[in-house]
Amino acid sequence: MRIALAGAGAFGVKHLDGLARIDGVEVVSIVSRRIEQAEEVAAKYGVAHATTELSDVLARDDVDAVILCTPTQMHAAQAVASMRSGKHVQVEIPLADRLPDALEVARVAQETGRTCMVGHTRRFNPSHQWVHRRVVAGELRLLQMDVQTYFFRRTNTNALGQPRSWTDHLLWHHAAHTVDLFAYQAGEPVVVAHAIEGPRHPELGIAMDMSVQLATASGQICTLSLSFNNDGPLGTFFRYICDNGTYVARYDDLTTGRDEVVDVSGVDVSMDGIELQDREFTSAIREGRAPNSSVADVLDCYRVLDALERQLGERS
Repeated sequence: MRIALAGAGAFGVKHLDGLARIDGVEVVSIVSRRIEQAEEVAAKYGVAHATTELSDVLARDDVDAVILCTPTQMHAAQAVASMRSGKHVQVEIPLADRLPDALEVARVAQETGRTCMVGHTRRFNPSHQWVHRRVVAGELRLLQMDVQTYFFRRTNTNALGQPRSWTDHLLWHHAAHTVDLFAYQAGEPVVVAHAIEGPRHPELGIAMDMSVQLATASGQICTLSLSFNNDGPLGTFFRYICDNGTYVARYDDLTTGRDEVVDVSGVDVSMDGIELQDREFTSAIREGRAPNSSVADVLDCYRVLDALERQLGERS
């Protein structure tokens, strides 16, 4: 399977590392805003072609699929263009930062019959997979999920501390992980959603602190705290409070509520959630099936984010 990667930043490189461990997959092109970056990353990973234009890739007949790790504001339009060019596409989270754009991607996926997957990585992390399998098996029932998503990002930088050409967003990007994961683990859609936000950054124009509350029809609840102001451990911590135990997940690691390590090394073929996500994408294409976290799977998440944004707009 021949794949082009668009977006050679911090997350694009994670995909390249994951793809390198998947048999039968070849990355044939790197797309980046700066040709110097595209060529540097292409040389490092042994990729023959580098360009600044996604259209160059979409015109090629030796590209089967595209992975988009580009700025959020470009995701929907690029996903649509990729599918209309006959390519399968994986869009990094978030799918879009407006519900109408997300709905259009879903419509085009159905229209073209192309595989369209969204990078909701938490579904694939071994830690969260371990919990999900026990929920599905009836061994656990989620009562409450408490989540902290914390960064120290008072300037416009990426995960490597490098300047960004676009602005990140607590709601449409970081909350998307938890909104989707909560419904996925609960096995029910979110029916109640509330949000409040702190002051907006004077230059970036985004909320730097936010609180979100969610509930399902049967009363499973989620409390999410997000901040770009946290001067401390960075990342996201998930506490699952269940009827039969408490578990704390951080990326691919899992402990009990008493800090006892849970061995998740046998959950899947890798401990790398991004690699597992890419394995699902390529397998779904080969098998002609919808992938876990297909655009249709995750649309409810974006409906909730849209409702939360409208709430916040009414209060501002």
